[in-house]
Amino acid sequence: MKKITGILILLALVAIVVIQLASNKAESENRIYQYDKDQMILIDTKTIDSHAGNMSNEYTGTFNAAEEVKISPEMPGKIVRIYADEGSNVKKGQTLIKLDDELFQLELKGLNEKIADLEKDVSRYKVLVASDAIQGVQLEKTQLALSGAKIQRQAITEKIAKTNLKAPFSGVITMKFTEVGAFAGPGMPLLELGNISELQFTINVTEEDMQFFKPNDVHKLSADSYPNLELEGKVTMIGSKGNMGNNFPIQFALKNTAGDKLKSNMFGKVVVNIDSNSESFLIPASAIVGSNIDPKVYLVKDGKVKLKSIKTGQRFGNQMEVVSGLSKGDKIASSGFINLFDGANVKSVNR
Repeated sequence: MKKITGILILLALVAIVVIQLASNKAESENRIYQYDKDQMILIDTKTIDSHAGNMSNEYTGTFNAAEEVKISPEMPGKIVRIYADEGSNVKKGQTLIKLDDELFQLELKGLNEKIADLEKDVSRYKVLVASDAIQGVQLEKTQLALSGAKIQRQAITEKIAKTNLKAPFSGVITMKFTEVGAFAGPGMPLLELGNISELQFTINVTEEDMQFFKPNDVHKLSADSYPNLELEGKVTMIGSKGNMGNNFPIQFALKNTAGDKLKSNMFGKVVVNIDSNSESFLIPASAIVGSNIDPKVYLVKDGKVKLKSIKTGQRFGNQMEVVSGLSKGDKIASSGFINLFDGANVKSVNR
């Protein structure tokens, strides 16, 4: 009897657990969101209504001096004079900084005296050798000593010349890094010199846009600070290596205005006119789904969307050229892609 009662109690407990689990499952299923594929999705749309025609791309860049260098000494020394300051206009060959050369001057003075004495000895020995008063070897030794002293004088003279730091080209002092009394070491920048009469304008473009630039092409430029200035720049350099963002530098050469209005690090723009395919269309780049290899758009028709493969061309800012796959009057989804899928029911707002 006790055995039967135990079995009945066990069966009752099992039944209670099964009923509780079934109840929990039903409650969980009720809490889970069940997406209704027939539900209408609200999207924004764009109607294809015109051909792309001729387009233009605008690129922002900076102006910089065509020639720019940091003036540094070749030898150590104390700075005793600075002849130029920031903003000073200097000419090629003009002395900009003078280093202390007192010890070199003393050494040069001693060598000049030594050379003068040796020259007298050489003249006297020549007379004595001619009269067989002394051997010729003594004259030769003195002549060698004179030659060595002259070489030493030449070396000291060159060292003295290097204490005068001169401008390698005409330009403007753009930065000053030192003061009188400071000690200058080899390679230490003391002044920065720039020639802004000739300028470089540099932009960075994507690899797709590199096709718009060819060496020696001339493009119209503008400066943000002087929008009414008409400027032209010639392409002098097309980068062969991209930066961290995989953009490539394009460099233009141009002359500055009268009075050198344009300064280093000013911002500007270049506009490139592009002949687009006359049969192509422009759509928002954000409307494209899929990869660059297989781009697609959601074509809207009769309240539904259908994925349509397209062939893209060039990109113009936030717009993409479509060369095939769409026709005038087609309507595509331009936003509202959350939960959107091929064949979904949609409610559109035409843009």
